[in-house]
Amino acid sequence: MHQIEQMIEELSKLNSPLFGTDTLLTWERKWPEVESLLLIAELLKTMHSQNISTQIFDSGLAVSQFRDNSTRTRFSFASAVDMLGLAVSDLDEGKSQMAHGETVRETSNMISFLTEVIGIRDDKFLGEGNRYMREVASALDDGVSEGVLNQRPTVVNLQCDIDHPTQTLSDLLHLKKVFGSLENLKGKKLAMSWAYSPSYGKPLSVPQGIIGLMSRLGMEVVLAHPTGYELMPETVELANKQSQESGGSFLVTDSMDDAFAGADIVYPKSWAPYSVMQERLVHLKNGNLEELRALEHRCLEQNSEHVSWECNRQRMDLTNKKDALYMHCLPADITGLSCREGEVTEEVFSQYRVQTYIEAGYKPFIIAALIFASKTKNPAVTLSKLMEKKINRVQF
Repeated sequence: MHQIEQMIEELSKLNSPLFGTDTLLTWERKWPEVESLLLIAELLKTMHSQNISTQIFDSGLAVSQFRDNSTRTRFSFASAVDMLGLAVSDLDEGKSQMAHGETVRETSNMISFLTEVIGIRDDKFLGEGNRYMREVASALDDGVSEGVLNQRPTVVNLQCDIDHPTQTLSDLLHLKKVFGSLENLKGKKLAMSWAYSPSYGKPLSVPQGIIGLMSRLGMEVVLAHPTGYELMPETVELANKQSQESGGSFLVTDSMDDAFAGADIVYPKSWAPYSVMQERLVHLKNGNLEELRALEHRCLEQNSEHVSWECNRQRMDLTNKKDALYMHCLPADITGLSCREGEVTEEVFSQYRVQTYIEAGYKPFIIAALIFASKTKNPAVTLSKLMEKKINRVQF
C-alpha cells in the first residue's frame, strides 16, 4: 500500500490536468502529461494486482471502431473500459447506416448519447486515419455545444496512419520498468529497424510512433531501413528536432548492423515504404484492383531483395553486452515458425517471448489511464478515494 501512496503523491506533484482531452498523437502531449499517464497506468496495474476495484463509472458505454484487424489492441480496449466500469460496444460499419451514406458527424453523435469513450483504429490509409479521428472529435465538440450530448466522449487513437499511441506508451512503460526509471533511459541506444516480412502494406505508425516518443528522452535513437523504405518526412524531422531538444541524438542509416552495434534496445519491425502507401491510397480510392495487385506484386519483389534484414543471433551479438532488449508490437514474423523467412529468428524470439508478452500486457492499463485522466478532474484525488474505499475487485 505504501508503494501506491508514493505513486499517488508523485502524480499529484506533476499537476498535469488532462481532463476533457483526447489522445490522438503522443507528441501533442507535454512531457509531464506523458509522465502522468504512465504513473496512472502503473497505479491501475498495481491496484488490479492487489484486487482493488478501479471502477469510476457505474454505467456508460465505450464504443470501439476497428477499421483494421486487431487482437491485442481490441481486447486491451475491452479490458480497459470494463475495469473502469463501462460496457463495450463494437461499431460494425457494415451493420450501421454508415454503409448507406450516413455522415461522420451524424454517426459520431448518434452513438454518443450515453457514451464516455470512443476508441478508433484507422491505420490502413495514409493521410486518412488521424484526419478521420479529428473529424469525429470535432463532431463531438459540436454535439456538446449544441445541446445534443450531455457529455463529450473521449476519443482515443488505437492506431492511425501516423502514430500508435497506446502501443508506444506501453513500450515506454515497459522500458521504464526494465531500466528502472525514465531517467535511466537517457543515453541508451535504441535501434528502430525495418525487418523483412513476406507480406506488404504494414502501417508506418509503429516506427513513426517509436521515434516520435523515444526521441524525447535524451536517448540515442537510430532509424534503420533499406533505401526506399522511408517514413513520413514530417515524423523523421520531428524525431531529429526532439532529440536535439532532449540532449539525445537521432541518426538514419541503411545498415541494420550499424543500428544494432552497441544498442541497448532493438525494435526490428517491417513496414511498407511511404511512397508505396501513397500510391496504394490512390488505387484504393479509385477502385483500381488491377493496379493494387500489380503494386503488391512489385512490393513483395522489392521486399525479397532484403531478406537479410533479419534479427538473428549474429546481430544480437553486436549489441551492448550482447543482450539488448528485443521489443516488438506483435505479432512478429518469426523465421521457421510463422513463416519461412521473417523479421526475427525463432531462437531470438523464444529468448524474449515472455518479455514481449509483458510489453503487450501494459496496453490495457495505458488505455485505461488515457480514459481515467480524461474523465477525472484530479486523477490523484480519485485514486486516493478508490484506495480509501478499497472495494475488492473479486469477492473471495
